[in-house]
Amino acid sequence: MQQLITSRHPAKGGPGGQREPWGSRFPFAGMTITPGSHVECLQAESPLRTAMDALYRLCVIVAGGALVLISAVIPWGVFTRYVLNSAASWPEPMAILLTIVMTFFGAAACYRAGTHMSVSVVVRALSPPLRRGVEFLSEGLVALVGLFMVIWGARLVGTTWHQSIAEFPALSVGVTYLPIPIAGGITLVFVAERMLIGRPQHAGEADGGVPTPD
Repeated sequence: MQQLITSRHPAKGGPGGQREPWGSRFPFAGMTITPGSHVECLQAESPLRTAMDALYRLCVIVAGGALVLISAVIPWGVFTRYVLNSAASWPEPMAILLTIVMTFFGAAACYRAGTHMSVSVVVRALSPPLRRGVEFLSEGLVALVGLFMVIWGARLVGTTWHQSIAEFPALSVGVTYLPIPIAGGITLVFVAERMLIGRPQHAGEADGGVPTPD
């Protein structure tokens, strides 16, 4: 660790051409990692953060793939209707089903990345203690929404499981609603991540980590 920091930040010469003590520029030099220390917490959170990053990328891939398929299906439906004069019946319902996938998985990914729509003018004007309280309340509300999606989404899936879609007889209606409870569960996991180890560094208004030396 000492060699890594030294290579990234070589010591500058002080007055009279003397080199500054390494510890004067890096207060963490020679520090012993003790149980419960901040460095140990950062090391412990790494596996959880890595797992959440992988789950986030999966949501992005699923939502992005659904958007790509929608972009291919809709033009085909227009082509068959206005060029071939024989409209295909499946592009429109398929686009609707893909929109469900894109919406819910995309919403979970946007929440984790902090790129969802938000109005934070009032929150930024609050004092730090009040701001933390409001942020904690907002995370709780998101958790309630995710829990609602899991419970009522699962009930919707169970109710419509034995129904079929006219354009896709082999496809259960319940399967098409699976993204609702799944995305709700993923959102709950992302809320738990924020409550346990804070926002990810790429998220909007990310929490600050260990300050890096100049």
